[in-house]
Amino acid sequence: MVVHRDVVAGARTGDSRPRPQATARGTDHAAPGGRDGETRTTVWVALAANLVICGAKAVGGFVAGSPALLSEAAHSVADSLNEVFLLASVRRSRRPADERHPFGYGKERFFWSLLAAVGIFVTGGCFSVFQGVEAFRSGGGESHEGYLIGLAVLFVALLAEGASLLRAVLQVRRAARAAGRGMAEEVRQGRDPALRTVLAEDGTACVGVLLAMAGMALHMATGQVAYEACASILIGVLLVYVAYVLGKGARAHLIGEAADPRLRDEVHAFLGGQPEIDSVTALLTMRLGPDAVLLAAGIDLTPGYDSETVEEAMVRVRGELKRRWPELEQVFLDVTDAAAARRSAHAAARAQAPAAEA
Repeated sequence: MVVHRDVVAGARTGDSRPRPQATARGTDHAAPGGRDGETRTTVWVALAANLVICGAKAVGGFVAGSPALLSEAAHSVADSLNEVFLLASVRRSRRPADERHPFGYGKERFFWSLLAAVGIFVTGGCFSVFQGVEAFRSGGGESHEGYLIGLAVLFVALLAEGASLLRAVLQVRRAARAAGRGMAEEVRQGRDPALRTVLAEDGTACVGVLLAMAGMALHMATGQVAYEACASILIGVLLVYVAYVLGKGARAHLIGEAADPRLRDEVHAFLGGQPEIDSVTALLTMRLGPDAVLLAAGIDLTPGYDSETVEEAMVRVRGELKRRWPELEQVFLDVTDAAAARRSAHAAARAQAPAAEA
């Protein structure tokens, strides 16, 4: 007889209700001093910087008549709106699991990050390209005073954006150090989409400001508006690319991206090393949030264990999994008796053999 059961809650009560998010990871991410609190502070810093810069760029752009400066103002508008999206994502994603959303609201982070990417694409990238094309069509000139105003505004913007970028970089560095990996790997994995978006926005903003300053300086030196128009178009292309990368990452998470392959390999090795487990027939993962993963594993038992021993072993295995990898918030183990399963497979094969010969 094949033993087949889902061991999900760990106790022999048969409770299979998913647990709220905080039970698996503790309270570190929900606490004001935890990672979410740090991310909120980073987003607030970016929002404050963008609001100040947006006003300065808009005023300076209209006074100087600079298309590159106006495109940078559009970039800051997009960034400011995006910070609001990101703040909403951090707050809403921490809601506990309920009957309608038994796996929690962790994917809210990815949804709002997708909206932020759309905002960067439309409000920032498309408007910047439009400004550049208009500058090519209409030409234009600026007074010496206009040049000075524009360059002064851009210099202030560079300082503010640089301060916000530094804050984001320091948080990424701390997260990378805590995880024992390099910063580049931490950025690529993008576990916290809000932090990743702020980092991308601020980095792009600094590059965009430098491009705008170069365009204005060349325009001032040569009298050719084409330099500023090209700078505006380059800023737009850069924003569109960043929006594409952020949107692609958010899409992958929303449709059910697997966890880090290294985590999967480690869990597979751990399960395969348990004396009660004969083999691991399947192991699937899906990221539920920045620090939450669903694990579903099919395992064959070593012959000779009774039902009570199996239950106790699965409780121990599940507890050890969540202790070693706190991000494993939901763990489902589909257990079968390996010897019984093989006997059933052999019997089915023998039954099919005469039919095939006939």
